[in-house]
Amino acid sequence: MQSLFSPQTETTALVREPAVAGRFYPAQPSALEQTVRALLDQAACPPLRRVCGLIAPHAGYVCSGAVAARAFCALRQLPDEETIVYLLGPAHWHPVHGVALSGASAFATPLGSVPVAHGRLAILASLTEQCQFDDAAHEPEHALEVELPFLQMTLDRFRIAPMLLGEEVDTRQLADDLGRLLADNPHSLLVVSSDLSHYHAQAEAETLDRAYLDAVLDGDLYDVLNGEACGRAAIAVLKQVADALGWEPQLLAYANSGESCGGPERVVGYGAVVYTN
Repeated sequence: MQSLFSPQTETTALVREPAVAGRFYPAQPSALEQTVRALLDQAACPPLRRVCGLIAPHAGYVCSGAVAARAFCALRQLPDEETIVYLLGPAHWHPVHGVALSGASAFATPLGSVPVAHGRLAILASLTEQCQFDDAAHEPEHALEVELPFLQMTLDRFRIAPMLLGEEVDTRQLADDLGRLLADNPHSLLVVSSDLSHYHAQAEAETLDRAYLDAVLDGDLYDVLNGEACGRAAIAVLKQVADALGWEPQLLAYANSGESCGGPERVVGYGAVVYTN
């Protein structure tokens, strides 16, 4: 009898093409590589224990790229090994009830194609009815796509398990299921894509965001789920997985769009958090 966690071979021929190349980040491969490399090289990353998870923003690189790089530069400290990246974020453009999995065999960026760990997604779909394959949700979505070039520039060998979360997701159930998969494979990462507060004046946004990040660092699930972060459900999943597996969060950076790509009247907040074990 095949183990629940044994490798799967089922794949599809579908490649999910970029939706926001040329808008959120450069569409030309060499320009994209130079941009991400410069952001990573400029990011100050302290020595860390084994990185198991992270939270990074998903706006255009001119707005949030420097903060995202502060999170992803931590992956440069990982050993050279094949990694499965469970990539979670909010669904902005297509209604999702529960969790939308991708049936694609790969996600393409200007830097190349990233293979999908389809077997891992098939296991999740078998564990709970809230996980359903829905490529219509993934097709226009930027939240996961903008993280991929950072992963491509920091990890040599990896596959992704892409998941878009709706408002009605059972975060505890998903955390339990993901915790089992992560515990089974130590060469795994849980990456959450989320911005923080949206469209407040800069001073108010900083107050709201600092309080929210305090809740993330303190493990306050109620405040995490009731904050303004667009990816709060995914952050709640990460928090519960971290509690179960003994991961510790650390804030590496905070900024908002008023500092990078707009005025102070209506800003979006960005945070970089890593989880280590």
